[in-house]
Amino acid sequence: MIRVFVDTNAYVAFKKGDEDIIEVIRYADAIGVSAIVLGELLAGFALGTKQQTNRRELNAFLDSPRVRVYPVDLDATAYYALIYKQLRGKGRPIPTNDLWIAAGCMQEGFRLLTADKHFSEIDGLLTGQVAADFFP
Repeated sequence: MIRVFVDTNAYVAFKKGDEDIIEVIRYADAIGVSAIVLGELLAGFALGTKQQTNRRELNAFLDSPRVRVYPVDLDATAYYALIYKQLRGKGRPIPTNDLWIAAGCMQEGFRLLTADKHFSEIDGLLTGQVAADFFP
């Protein structure tokens, strides 16, 4: 089963018609979205000129039976602390929101669909941005 966690930039690329991202989302068995990603998306929508359209399209995406929103919970905090310590030890910090996204992704055992290269610094986190990264 292919389980994909969608980063903010992957959702944006999906909405812009990026064929590689669309293919991953099309064939994923389960799609996870962090509450942190939702916050980033809604903040972006609020600053844009198509807020209502963007919210409507996001709600349609979230209504798919393959999509589930994952909150930040107590277990995610343990992953956050582990990732934070690991990256600090490497001298390779990443943005705080991305720490939370990675923590949720690892907690749920998903692969992260993202264009952000800094996620590759996290030991044990599987990432990708094209179908070959996700499908055997």
